[in-house]
Amino acid sequence: METSRHPSQSAKRTVVCYRFFRTTVHFTGGGSVIKGKTVAITGASSGIGEATARLLAHQGAAVALGARRTERLATIAEEITQAGGRALACEVDVTRGEDMQRFVRRAVEEFGALDVLISNAGISRIGPMSDLDVEGWDAMIDVNLRGVLNGIAAALPLFRTQGHGHVVTTVSTSGLKIVPTQAVYAGTKNAVRTTLEALRQESTDGTLRTTTISPGFVQTELVDNVADDATREEAQRRMAEMGIPAEAVARAIAFAIDTPEDVEIGDLTIRPTRQN
Repeated sequence: METSRHPSQSAKRTVVCYRFFRTTVHFTGGGSVIKGKTVAITGASSGIGEATARLLAHQGAAVALGARRTERLATIAEEITQAGGRALACEVDVTRGEDMQRFVRRAVEEFGALDVLISNAGISRIGPMSDLDVEGWDAMIDVNLRGVLNGIAAALPLFRTQGHGHVVTTVSTSGLKIVPTQAVYAGTKNAVRTTLEALRQESTDGTLRTTTISPGFVQTELVDNVADDATREEAQRRMAEMGIPAEAVARAIAFAIDTPEDVEIGDLTIRPTRQN
């Protein structure tokens, strides 16, 4: 493993990226389109992001992993490379535009290009509006919406310059069926859905593809930090009862990527068959 440090615009912050070297074991590759692509993934230290990174690497993509939990991220990247894949781990806070700019730049420096950006980082601070959790509302807006916008701002100029690119975002079935306690969370996800549709309509020259993935109950850590005990325990109970594995969503993301450049999978919904 080799560590490289890149100073940010602020002298108070240094973003760390870890480069891992390939062993003699090699993946055989999977999808014919995915193999050889470079994919950057935010929120890659657990859940859907981690599962997607592992699957795409197994199918022959080079993966740049971004998240705030650097130790966990480094472990995932090292395991990928020990199995013969190519991985780069970078500390990334999606709410900081300069972090996303640097993340995209490091992926290009390491792998020579960036073909796909998967904006997967997200948080859930669900609860009734009457709780007036303004701090939680702000946090969801910053991560779930502003984080996606920062990713688009970082990747879109590159995609335009190189003549191709694919933006994939993880939204939620919470934006398709609005339920109590999820008003602001669903609002951020629907804002992203609207943004991606507008971006799609602005990008019909064949350069950019856009995809939104709407997962239902998935076995992840998403609800573990919900502040209200009763709300958190109910969400965890339902997730344990019917949640599908993160790998199922990863396969849906891979399906959207593994299509010819002139084919766009615009929106996919994936949820448990028992979810109402």
